[in-house]
Amino acid sequence: MKQLIRPKVLSGNIAVPASKSDAQRAVLCAALAEGTSRLTGMGKSDDEQAMLRAVEQMGAEIVPISDTIIEITGIKSLPEGLHLSAGESGLGLRLLTCVTSGFNREVSLTGRGSLLARPMNFFDTVLPRFGVQVSTNNGFLPIKVHGPLQGTDLQVDGSLSSQFISGLLMALPGSRKASSLEVIDMKSGPYIQMTIHTLSQFGIVIENEHNRFTIPGKQQYRPAHYSIESDWSSASYWLVAAAIGHPVSVSGLTMRSLQADKSLLKALIAAGCRIVAEEDLIRVDGSGLRAFEFDATDCPDLFPALTILAAKCDGVSTIRGVNRLIHKESNRGIALQTEFGKMGLKIDLNDDLMVIYGSGKLHGTEVDSHHDHRIAMSLGIAGSIANGDTILTNADAVSKSYPDFWEHFNSL
Repeated sequence: MKQLIRPKVLSGNIAVPASKSDAQRAVLCAALAEGTSRLTGMGKSDDEQAMLRAVEQMGAEIVPISDTIIEITGIKSLPEGLHLSAGESGLGLRLLTCVTSGFNREVSLTGRGSLLARPMNFFDTVLPRFGVQVSTNNGFLPIKVHGPLQGTDLQVDGSLSSQFISGLLMALPGSRKASSLEVIDMKSGPYIQMTIHTLSQFGIVIENEHNRFTIPGKQQYRPAHYSIESDWSSASYWLVAAAIGHPVSVSGLTMRSLQADKSLLKALIAAGCRIVAEEDLIRVDGSGLRAFEFDATDCPDLFPALTILAAKCDGVSTIRGVNRLIHKESNRGIALQTEFGKMGLKIDLNDDLMVIYGSGKLHGTEVDSHHDHRIAMSLGIAGSIANGDTILTNADAVSKSYPDFWEHFNSL
């Protein structure tokens, strides 16, 4: 799909969609619970739909109550010969692989798109230490696991992705024996806290002391009424749009959120913005915009939005954490450098650092999303302030997390 983006003023209020990250965790917790849970605030992203299909295949019963409310009755027994697909969701794949390892069944898991190129060596290395039989395609998908997973004490590397750790934290409470995980070089720690919070709502107890997690065994997930949070990552594009001069406000976000991407507010403040939070509404005043420094190691999904922000700031901005971008839907650092370069923005990638030479000016041209939803959304906002029309190829990549993005964009 190609999207024509003409320079225009974006004006109005946006209610951002559900956090697909929060929703995926909650759906899987509900599927593991003995009884019926009600989830409110569900979205319709590709990743959420993939998780719903997977838990239904696993034996959970799903009843839609409305467009945003579903009831899930938990799995009674896992079917034999199960083949699951996580779609293109890295989080979904990692959670499902760990959780299905808790059953005395052989389960095959795969995905599509960029997920097929993401390394799965963590499972090859770590799951056998919990007694799980694992086979992969030379470290890539598809993967087969055969549990049940046994509790143990283990030191694990958290530098590649926090999603593997979240998967273990969801699976280990069901083992017969207590476990402890000591995570070395933890990255994206806020996502781990988000997992622990969601688990607690479904009756699971996990203790965390300085990245050493103690997980009692023989725990039972309990059904819950759970409200999915709105997505700070999706909101980042609109909040940055406000910072660069568009009169846009965002509703539905909670300032109490544990989502890592709430850190966008710190980046906006570093760039000279003033944040105005009014009950259910957030506005951004970017009249004092300046070049900034920010460490996005724990919130790498903010890079695309921060690139737009830095483009509008006069001077050199630096964002740390580029190495976290290699195994995303695209090699996101290279994709940002390439596509924003076409629009006249100079970006250097120096090891773990992105250096952006902002001038406040972008020019319209033909750009590509690299089939990456976050690249697509960032180029959409960038096109709104460009000098001339922008044509975005593969604009439909937004369906992975924010299917209504272009509808919302065009409504402003």
